[in-house]
Amino acid sequence: MFNEDLLTKYRKPYFKGQYMDLAPRPTIINKEKEYKVEGVRKHRKWGQKTQYLLHWKGYGDKHDQ
Repeated sequence: MFNEDLLTKYRKPYFKGQYMDLAPRPTIINKEKEYKVEGVRKHRKWGQKTQYLLHWKGYGDKHDQ
């Protein structure tokens, strides 16, 4: 529960950067979400392992991980 005074009325975004882009839904295979990789942006050594920065197909740069 929360206080209804904390709610504010919806306002349209003023600037283009305030709009959220809609990302595509993942494919469901065997009850698991599957995403497609568009490319590898970077990689680095972290101890004995290699970490990769991936760019997902259909998603913006802010979704890279």
